Amino acid sequence: MVQYDYDLFVIGGGSGGIRSARWASQLGAKVALCEKDRLGGTCVIRGCIPKKLMVYGGSFKKNFELAKGYGWKLNSMNLDWTQFNSVRNKEIARLESIYNNILTNNKVDCISGHGSLKDDHTVEVEGKSYTARYILIAVGGWPSKLAIEGAEHSITSNEIFNLEKQPQSLLVLGAGYIGLEFASIFNSLGTDVSLMFRKDLILSGFDKDVRKHLQNELSLQGIAMLSQRNPIAIEKQDQNFVVRDDKGEAWRGDLILMAIGRKANIKGLNLSGVGIKTQSDQILVNDKFQTTSPSVYAVGDCIQQAYQLTPVALNQGMCVSEYLFNKTSYRKFSYHSVPSAVFTQPETSAVGLSEEQAVKRGYEVKVYESAFRALKLTLTQSKEKTYMKWVVCKKTDELLGCHIVGENAGEILQGFAVAVKNRIKKSDLDQTIGIHPTSAEELVTMRTARD
Repeated sequence: MVQYDYDLFVIGGGSGGIRSARWASQLGAKVALCEKDRLGGTCVIRGCIPKKLMVYGGSFKKNFELAKGYGWKLNSMNLDWTQFNSVRNKEIARLESIYNNILTNNKVDCISGHGSLKDDHTVEVEGKSYTARYILIAVGGWPSKLAIEGAEHSITSNEIFNLEKQPQSLLVLGAGYIGLEFASIFNSLGTDVSLMFRKDLILSGFDKDVRKHLQNELSLQGIAMLSQRNPIAIEKQDQNFVVRDDKGEAWRGDLILMAIGRKANIKGLNLSGVGIKTQSDQILVNDKFQTTSPSVYAVGDCIQQAYQLTPVALNQGMCVSEYLFNKTSYRKFSYHSVPSAVFTQPETSAVGLSEEQAVKRGYEVKVYESAFRALKLTLTQSKEKTYMKWVVCKKTDELLGCHIVGENAGEILQGFAVAVKNRIKKSDLDQTIGIHPTSAEELVTMRTARD
């Protein structure tokens, strides 16, 4: 019998890799993990967590304004950018140390450096080889840039956390969830923000009514929507940058954020050298996350899938470890009704099918929707409206999808995601007592379907 250094060798110290390494070790496997950067991956270091902290930071300005409607007298509002960055970075460092402790406490050997595949059972890190019965690739994704003249003058979501000062103006190229979140964050912090995107509506892939509602709300908050435009060049002029579009117009900003999407971070892994197939620069896996090399698995943002979300990677990592080291408890991963949220202001959240997706799949649907001004805003000058929508199967009464735009949309949706995941019926919602007065109660009180 072949003797290996490890039972599992994980390449990548992000959410999926760390969860799989910890879980495998707890199941009795001997595990190693290599990471060339900081532990925690995109989510902890340059994604979900620092971004959400910035969302919270920007939300105070809005709440200060709303407070005036309730009689609060505020003398001034000034953001100390240096302190803001300092406390955020301190928290990220704390979380990174926790991940290091998780690996140490679970007896996972942590190796610093870039890992690449030498063969089906060997990983090379900084010139040293390690053998393993199984290898897991969990290298995540990396921001892309448009191949246009002057692209080097733009930054991505990686670098935006390292700004020494707050920009007075920001031009965001791209209207996916990353671009929208940063546009909303900096707008809430007081930066003049413009958003340039190719299509007529933001947030491709989400329900069309949600896209329309959110775009209108963000416009009302002062974000300039430069729709149906393609950037073709970026120029540096003095202290500013100029973006020229395909309509012959130019747009100026202190900072250009390119947020056009992310690609799998697979460069330098030697995948082709060991026969691992990819498609569109993403690793192909089966329903057990096994690649075309039987001893090599992959999870997270580097594989071909519909969702680039931290909880998805976490669950995938657990599934791999259970399958390899505890088959009696193995559960097949399901993509049915994965909830998501976009942390704009107002927030957007969704679970299940959009109306367009449901119709495309052959469902005859009923749509229940409501747009209203939240109670919190009634004493203020804010005209912001919350939007909620249910997509229901007309034949079976099954809940197919839920969509929310409004304050705390993500928090509200988490519970209702259970309802969609378990395919309960609209009639079950109708029999549920709402909590009054809340915005969430609207989801159980809608009775009239849209014509």
